[in-house]
Amino acid sequence: MNPMDKIFSNGKAFIPFITAGDPCLSFTEELILEMAAAGADLIEIGIPFSDPIAEGPVIQAANIRALSNGVTTDQIFEMVRRVRKTCNVPLAFMTYANPVFSYGIGTFLKNCKTAGINALIIPDVPFEEHEEFKPLCKEFDISFISMIAPTSENRIKTIAESSEGFIYCVSSLGVTGMRNEINGHVEDMVKSVKEVKDIPCALGFGISNPMQAREKAQYFDGIIVGSAIVNIIADHGLDSIPRVKAFVKEMKAAINSLSS
Repeated sequence: MNPMDKIFSNGKAFIPFITAGDPCLSFTEELILEMAAAGADLIEIGIPFSDPIAEGPVIQAANIRALSNGVTTDQIFEMVRRVRKTCNVPLAFMTYANPVFSYGIGTFLKNCKTAGINALIIPDVPFEEHEEFKPLCKEFDISFISMIAPTSENRIKTIAESSEGFIYCVSSLGVTGMRNEINGHVEDMVKSVKEVKDIPCALGFGISNPMQAREKAQYFDGIIVGSAIVNIIADHGLDSIPRVKAFVKEMKAAINSLSS
């Protein structure tokens, strides 16, 4: 089985996001293993960048902390290689176009492959420019994840037709961050996608608690949570691993309760 197919093969998927190197890479390494043990179906690893335009204040601050600690992309690759010695849960990098171009697309994707990364998410690359990445992603067996939002409207079906792995559905306009309410019409995105392709849809941007996760998991194949987890890390630092692990278990249980 392709590792990406594994994500959605056991009920609704829970996908946590963390920023690599916040507060340090040894912490990130341990946290990935603990989240995998807690039931995460895919772990999204953010490569810190100085201008993360899709991120709200919580994740922006995490990027600054990681970069201030001197974390580099090469160090993150090495960390993932160590993780892969014991962890079989699919892993995705979330980054921006500039760091990938600076590194060299081919070299970056080759290192993704050798490190054990299964998917790549680049929020600031519009759909029309995906072809700069997709041929090399295919060569190295890396899924290039497409993103859609409620404002994508007529483009949703076009994007869905060429998508792979899963579709990252953005709940609302703006940046990442915890929200009290999620757009009530986000399920319309799923309907538009499924009309043209049977591909999993995961919802991100704004979900921060089990009640929200359970409500939206009625319509989506997976739930992505970043800011709520990064906020726990900001509050508790090196002592946050047990808290994040408990949060992952709680969120996974909430979305799985739909099929129990």
